[in-house]
Amino acid sequence: METDDITTPFGRRAMTLGMLASQAIAKTVSPEASVDKWKLYRWLCEARPKLGISDRALSVLNALMSFYPKTELCGNEGLVVFPSNAQLSLRTHGMAETTLRRHLAALVEVGLLTRRDSPNGKRYVRRDRQGEIGEAYGFSLAPLLARAGEIETVAAEVTAERLLLQRMRERITLVRRDIAKLIETALEDGLQGEWMRYEAEYRQQVLALPRVATPEILAPILAALEALREEILKCMEQQLILRNTAGNADHTERHKQNSKPDSTSDFEPRFEPKQGGDGDIRHEALEGGQAAAGTSRTADDPTDGAIPGDRDRRRQPRPPTASEPHKPYPLGLVLQACPEIIPFGPGGAISGWRDLMTAAVVVRSMLAVSPSAYEKACEVLGPENAATVIACIFERSGHINSAGGYLRDLTRRAERGEFALGPMLMALVRANAHPVTRAG
Repeated sequence: METDDITTPFGRRAMTLGMLASQAIAKTVSPEASVDKWKLYRWLCEARPKLGISDRALSVLNALMSFYPKTELCGNEGLVVFPSNAQLSLRTHGMAETTLRRHLAALVEVGLLTRRDSPNGKRYVRRDRQGEIGEAYGFSLAPLLARAGEIETVAAEVTAERLLLQRMRERITLVRRDIAKLIETALEDGLQGEWMRYEAEYRQQVLALPRVATPEILAPILAALEALREEILKCMEQQLILRNTAGNADHTERHKQNSKPDSTSDFEPRFEPKQGGDGDIRHEALEGGQAAAGTSRTADDPTDGAIPGDRDRRRQPRPPTASEPHKPYPLGLVLQACPEIIPFGPGGAISGWRDLMTAAVVVRSMLAVSPSAYEKACEVLGPENAATVIACIFERSGHINSAGGYLRDLTRRAERGEFALGPMLMALVRANAHPVTRAG
C-alpha cells in the first residue's frame, strides 16, 4: 500500500490535523481486510446525513471508486486512484472543474479520502517492467476501508431512525383519524361529554406537528394524542354501558305518530313535488352551499342532496326513540356553528338556552316560518333542538328558498328517524372555521 509514509498536500494547501488523523487511520488497515466497494458506497449513501457530506460529493466519490479496477477494496493492495479532472468530469456527468475541486476537498475534510500528492501536484503512476504499480499519486481509498465498520454501523442507525419515524407518522395518522371520527360520532348520536374541549386539544396537538419532524419531536405529540383518544373512548364506553343496562329503547318504547295533519293556513311557501315524483324533498346540504331547497327529486335519484351524515339513514331508516330527539347539544357548539343568531338574543347576547329560544322566535318571524311549523318542530325535536335548527337555517338563509318548508321537511324526517342534528352543526363549525372567500 501507498500509506507507509505521511504525505503533505502540494502547493498552498495547508496541512490539517484532520488530514493527519485520516492518514494515521489508513495506516492501521489490516492486510487481510476487504470490503465490497459498492456495498460500502450504499452504506455511505444511507449514512450521508450523519457523515456531513452532500449528495454531489457522493457522486464524485462514486466516480473515484469506479476508477479502482477491482470490486473488492483489499488491504494488501494499492488503493490509490489517479484520474485527471477531465476524466472525473466525464464520470460525474460533466461537473465543472471548480465544483469537482470543492467536493474533493470536502471528502478529504471528513476523512473519507486522503491526498497523496506528487512533487509537482500531478496525478500519475509509475510501473515496473512487469507492469505492476510501483508508485502512484492521487487519492487514496484506504480511509474508506479503514472506516468500513463505522460506516456500516452509522448506516444501520440512520435506517432504523428512518423506519421509526415512518412508523410514528403512521401511528399519528391513525390516532388522528380515530379522534376525529369518534368526536363526530358522539356529536351525531347526542352523547354527553366535553366534546368542544376534546376537539380544541386535538387541534392544538395537530398544529404542533412540524413540517420536518424527528422521532424526538413526534414522541410527545403521539403520546398526547393517544391519551386524548383513550379519554374519549372511556367517555363513550361509559355512556354505552349505561344505555345497554337501561335496555334498548328501540324495542321498549312505543312509536310516536302525529295524528294532526299539517295546517292549510301556513304562511310559508310549500314544497311541491313534480308529477311522477315520489313526494320526497330534495334538501340543501348546509356545508355545500348550493340552494337546492324547494326543488323536487325523482324516484331515480334517492340520495341526491342529502344532509351530510344522513345518506346511510335514508337507506336504512330506524324509528326514533323517545329520548334521542330531546337531547340538546352543548350551547357553546351551537353558538360556534351559528354566530349570526347571537345579536338577536336579549340585550344582543345569548348566555343560556332560554336566550337562544327567545332569539329563535324572533328569527322565525324574519324567516317567514309559520307558528304551526315551529310548534311542530318543538314537539318532535324538543324546544332546544328546534331553536338550534332555526339558528342553523338562519345561518344559511341566503341559500334556502323556503325556510318554513325546509323546517317542516326536517321535522318529518326526524319523526322517521332519518335526521340527525350533529352533522349539520359540525358542517357549520367547519364552514365558520374556514370561511370561503368569494370573488366579486
